[in-house]
Amino acid sequence: MALKIEAEEMAGFLSEVFPQVEGMFGIDRLDDELLVMRLFADERHLRPGGTVSGPAMFSLADVAAYVATMARIGREALAVTTNCAIDFMRKPEAGADVLAECRVLKLGRSLSVCDVLLFSEGKPEPVARASLTYSLPPRRAAG
Repeated sequence: MALKIEAEEMAGFLSEVFPQVEGMFGIDRLDDELLVMRLFADERHLRPGGTVSGPAMFSLADVAAYVATMARIGREALAVTTNCAIDFMRKPEAGADVLAECRVLKLGRSLSVCDVLLFSEGKPEPVARASLTYSLPPRRAAG
């Protein structure tokens, strides 16, 4: 699926439509096959025990699916999450960023289906896996 928005423009768009997440996420890779996003894990993302919390990992998976979808359909800020299932498999490394590898499995006229694997930076085993579906706004007819 060809990209309509490249990484730098996508980062700017994300800051524009979701200023509340400014500085929380970075885009390491964005191409036709894969998006790699990073949660810059800091104190606000930790749970007791010093590991990254489930809500922080959910946020990364959700934002990754949004970015991967927007990169393919263009600037459609009103796309919304309609489903998410997440499996937490192991604790993330304390003090490490969390990386999301997101693949768009299907992009239709009204839905985008994504698969996201989350990793502690530098570790080969995933810490979580998420499946997300986004509802896309109706596309306007050209003319």
